[in-house]
Amino acid sequence: MQERIFVTGAGLLSALGTNKEEALTALRAQRSGIAPLVYLHTSHKGLPVGEVKRTNREMMRMLGLPETEITTRTSLMGMLAVREALEQAGLSETNGLRIALISGTTVGGMDMSEQYYLDFLENDTRNAYIATHDCGACTEMIADHSGLFSLVDTISTACSSAANAILLGALLLRSGRADIVVAGGSECITKFHLNGFRTLMILDGEPCKPFDADRAGLNLGEGAAYVVLESEDSARRRNVAPLCGLSGWGNACDAFHQTASSPEGEGAFLSMTKALDSAGLSPEAISYINAHGTGTENNDLSEGLAIQRVFGENIPPVSSTKSFTGHTTSAAGGVEAVISVLALQHNFIPVNLHFSSPMKELSFVPATVDRPVRPLQHILSNSFGFGGNDTSLIFSKTESV
Repeated sequence: MQERIFVTGAGLLSALGTNKEEALTALRAQRSGIAPLVYLHTSHKGLPVGEVKRTNREMMRMLGLPETEITTRTSLMGMLAVREALEQAGLSETNGLRIALISGTTVGGMDMSEQYYLDFLENDTRNAYIATHDCGACTEMIADHSGLFSLVDTISTACSSAANAILLGALLLRSGRADIVVAGGSECITKFHLNGFRTLMILDGEPCKPFDADRAGLNLGEGAAYVVLESEDSARRRNVAPLCGLSGWGNACDAFHQTASSPEGEGAFLSMTKALDSAGLSPEAISYINAHGTGTENNDLSEGLAIQRVFGENIPPVSSTKSFTGHTTSAAGGVEAVISVLALQHNFIPVNLHFSSPMKELSFVPATVDRPVRPLQHILSNSFGFGGNDTSLIFSKTESV
């Protein structure tokens, strides 16, 4: 029997607040964080988004960083979420443990590159920000802030990045390469994001409504979220109480299209099936599905059909929390992992906001009531990326180390 993997800490920064307690309060109150654009300097101010409601300078003060620090919004959000996760796990020094940081992002430091691009071309006043552009630089800045990590890696698989970071973290623990892994992702909204998704014509001008027949697209979001993954042996030696277990994971790539999911949801079907096999669970064991659920015509139909293929007539409650946070793109797998952990801890189902009209192609409707019929035991969390890179994670309630 393989050693269990526990979640012993979690950190979350999103449109719902600067920590997971604020997010929990908003989720229970069914209060969305989606609002008109404020912090991104763009002419598209009317678009609803899930922004973290702090300026870069405010986040630097929260972290105790000097105003002259060369950093990016993605790395600042990541520092705050990692700090919360480490504090909950009781990790302030290594004590001889091999601690890894695996972080998912795609835009990296694009926000500062956009802001200072002309300076890069015309003068040398902002050249220090050139080195903060790539994805790995953001991870390194997050790692340097805590100083605990002996292994650092970056995952970039679009919207499944953070989920794949968690999957890689589990594999590092199982292979004995690390004793503890902090895994998740961070991503800020940029003009690159905004204009790219507008070009794809999949942004909703109103708050998004996943799995609704009248859905019109997604709302972009931003944020950072990380979980502390720990081997059973390490958790026992450190005498830490687990929040839950990470019991299963699966990744598949249907490679159907550069951005669209396959019509029948082949990649989603395979990732969910692999996660169930990894956990040694039957579909009937799943208490709730935290769906990828972007609110686009393609995703919700594809994912919904895949869910029906896996679960048949016994589909558990399904919802998309992107109706609360917006689509945090590369950070989504981390954000929704932490929300899944909170749901397990507090035995509630995050509802699917703004739902009104069932999709005729699906046999189920998303959850609009937060009280589960039976106590939550196993939660399946889906994160699907461009190119069909699909990942599913299973978080399970656990009583002891």
